[in-house]
Amino acid sequence: MLAKKMLRDIKKHKTQFLSIFLMAFLGVFVFAGVGGESVGLEVNVNNYYNDTNLADGWIYSPNLDMNFIDDVNNLTPTTQSERQLVLDSIADFSNNPEIKLHFIENNTISKFYLMDGEPLNISDEDGVWLDKSFADAKNLKVGDNITFEFNGFKIKKEIKGIGYSPEYVYHASTSSVIPDFNKIGFAYMSYKAFPTDNIPYNVLNVKFTGSPEEYNNLLSDKLDGEYNSFVEQSEHSSVSQFSEEINQHKMMGDIFPVVFILIAMLILLTTMTRIIAHQRTQIGILKASGFTNKSIMIHYVSYGFWLVLIGSILGLIIGPVTLPQLFYPSMSSTYKLPSWNPAWSMDFVYVAVVMIIMSLLVSYFAVRSISKENPADTIKPKIPKISSSGLVEKIGFWKHLSFNSRWNYRDAKRNKFRALMTIIGVIGCTALLVSAFGMYDGMNDLKEWEFNQINHYDSKLVIDNDASLSEIDDVARDVDGDKIMESAIEIESDSAKKSGSLIALNHTDLITPTDYDWNKMEIGDDEVSISQKMADMLDISVGDTVKWHIIGSDKWIKTKIDKIHADPTSQGIVMSSDKLENLDLNYTPTSIVTEQHVDKNYSIIKTVNSMKDITSSWDELTESMWLLIYILIFFASLLAIVVLYNLGLLSFTEIEREIATLKVLGFKTGSLRKLLLTQNLWFTFAGFILGLPVGYYVLKMMWDSSGDSFYILPSISPMNFILTATITFTLSILVNLMFSRKIKKLNMVESLKSGE
Repeated sequence: MLAKKMLRDIKKHKTQFLSIFLMAFLGVFVFAGVGGESVGLEVNVNNYYNDTNLADGWIYSPNLDMNFIDDVNNLTPTTQSERQLVLDSIADFSNNPEIKLHFIENNTISKFYLMDGEPLNISDEDGVWLDKSFADAKNLKVGDNITFEFNGFKIKKEIKGIGYSPEYVYHASTSSVIPDFNKIGFAYMSYKAFPTDNIPYNVLNVKFTGSPEEYNNLLSDKLDGEYNSFVEQSEHSSVSQFSEEINQHKMMGDIFPVVFILIAMLILLTTMTRIIAHQRTQIGILKASGFTNKSIMIHYVSYGFWLVLIGSILGLIIGPVTLPQLFYPSMSSTYKLPSWNPAWSMDFVYVAVVMIIMSLLVSYFAVRSISKENPADTIKPKIPKISSSGLVEKIGFWKHLSFNSRWNYRDAKRNKFRALMTIIGVIGCTALLVSAFGMYDGMNDLKEWEFNQINHYDSKLVIDNDASLSEIDDVARDVDGDKIMESAIEIESDSAKKSGSLIALNHTDLITPTDYDWNKMEIGDDEVSISQKMADMLDISVGDTVKWHIIGSDKWIKTKIDKIHADPTSQGIVMSSDKLENLDLNYTPTSIVTEQHVDKNYSIIKTVNSMKDITSSWDELTESMWLLIYILIFFASLLAIVVLYNLGLLSFTEIEREIATLKVLGFKTGSLRKLLLTQNLWFTFAGFILGLPVGYYVLKMMWDSSGDSFYILPSISPMNFILTATITFTLSILVNLMFSRKIKKLNMVESLKSGE
């Protein structure tokens, strides 16, 4: 009987129960879907690293002899080491693609991951195991031959295998952030494939126990001066780039859906409390008919339980299956993993269980308070709260307020819980929209700041490593360009050590460092400026001294920080070429920037990138991020509709009797609509104002956790501020109009008898 009653109640109040189902479903769907994507990335890449035994660190030195290897192996934390020769080569194709060659002694650390062909044979001197992305771009297959040129040697090898490498999940040239696999690639060969017997090994892959910091300190203490540099796994360019990509996705997956879930739970609490309170009379009838308190409690608790259970299970199943598949195709064009599969986390189940427990607790406490009453009292409607005059009603201006204002004030005062829940619901929706639109603005600001406010050139010419200074000067004069030097560095303070970039400018106006407000900053010839994000990470300020060295060089430099600039994508230090030379370092130009659009070929120029190409590459790299933002905006808007409609429906149901009373007293439908609209706008306005700082705080948390490379200030444009306000108030007004139409169809007899 009670089961039939539950089905009849659900059918009668299908809108309210549907909203409960939708909120549970949407909350878990977004949380598990976005989380499944970022967790999937993490699980896939970690499995890949484990399967291929990715090195814990790389020791670089121009001459890795056996004495040095023994010294490293004798260090207590060292568990495994393998040396190799890594060098740049040019493959024999019309576009001279750059191929990074690895001549390896074994294949035990950072192993080649075979996709097609035979396993890498360390005794094979004729074979090469080639990058799958490059092979696909050049239509190469197992059995084909390929020729490489390097250091005066020319070798021709047969392709024995095609696959991936854990060191090249992300592999782009120095001239572009987007990999062009028609121009770059990598290849692995046995050390026996090297043209001479004397192989100048230059990289030692190591596995060790303990932390990278401790191992680095141990290397410095025991082997200082015997190697150039040590790069730990987290600082490796491919590892760090993909790690930052995961962090950006986790940033949204961890924070945004959590806010989503909290709002859904809040509204669930309100809805279940109202529904059970509305069934007070029926509970009294059930008790009078002989039903025990226990059976009544189980009956009402089951209302929310089944709906939330079904909604949560569907969200758990559909979210991780659907949402990650929207992101992976665009990401797989930039990053290379053997598999792209969404993954589950127990956190998804925990959230679903918390939602289900929440629905049980809310229903239980709502019914319990009524079940304590005797049937005679329960069967009667709850006595309305008596409203007393407060301070506001005693002030003189109260009499000058309209009836509309006075009625709404007293109604809100008498039903504080309903007013509070409505305002909190609007706060949550506003916060979600502000943070979602804030991310949209942040990504646009980042692009505008980096590619219009800091960089003003049209073309960037990347100089070949073998070019002489006179050749570079000739090209710079021909294109009327300015030379710059860019290099990767390690930078260290008393409290931290980070990887960053060095930019040495040669009195150019085509690259202009800026402050936080995008204003151009002048950095003097004898000054050194550090980016704000790097300064924050190193916990330093102007006047402090840092130690740094160029990657590949063991020469450490101590430098006093004179200024702090702000850069959205490049974190490190900026100085003039004169300052660099004063620090006893060679100023070696790596690029020429010019306002001209260059399409002429120069022998010393590896590649020319126009600003249009660079921004296109940036758009492609951030495609998955944009998709994530659009999805969050869509679901934030959808949740706002569900929340505001649900709150509006509950509010109308609660004041149905008061509306009927006013109608009997002669109030026209138009006046009653205005009455409801006024109250709705009051709550919406209060929630919107309070939701702005909450949304800003959520946005700041997300940008702060976006990785070491990005520096984005939380902001929202006037247009998106207006759009957020428009969505919030429009939804609120539309919901109000929907219920206003019910005033005409209000059953006066039933509404007024509800109090008898």
